[in-house]
Amino acid sequence: MNILYIVLAVVVVYLIYAYNKLVTMRLRAKEAISDIEVQMKRRFDLIPNLVESVKGYMKHERGVLENVTKARAAVAGAGDAEKKREAENMLSNTLKTLFAVAENYPDLKANANFLELQRELSDTENKVQAARRFYNTTVRDLNTSIEVFPTNIVANAFGFRQMEFYDAPEEAEQPVKVNF
Repeated sequence: MNILYIVLAVVVVYLIYAYNKLVTMRLRAKEAISDIEVQMKRRFDLIPNLVESVKGYMKHERGVLENVTKARAAVAGAGDAEKKREAENMLSNTLKTLFAVAENYPDLKANANFLELQRELSDTENKVQAARRFYNTTVRDLNTSIEVFPTNIVANAFGFRQMEFYDAPEEAEQPVKVNF
């Protein structure tokens, strides 16, 4: 009889441990997606300053500036997470194009305000990439725990579901095409 109590106690302790581990992993994944959103907001807030500093120099590149503005508006108007992700990737591509075009304007490249904004955006993009990697790592760990035995029994019993990875669309991985 004592052995039965010991086995039962071990099972209960394991269930508590597994449940708490899954909850912690899910919260880490939510925190990671929040970190991505914070960096995206930072980038979103820097863009109007960048556009203003570039306007005077790039009179002939009006289309590039309009595309950046449209992409920023698309991010602001994106509803669900998938549309927001697509809009964010479109914004990243338009910013890459803007910086590629800016290479043709030596005065602009020498402007301290533009250089600072470019550095800030570059830093933000690096932080976004790091946040995405962290998110995908936490999601991988959560999804693995949900699938492996015996944690999958606890996960199914308490309704834990796998989360989606943060993937960039194929066009975001292509080099930027700039026409002069």
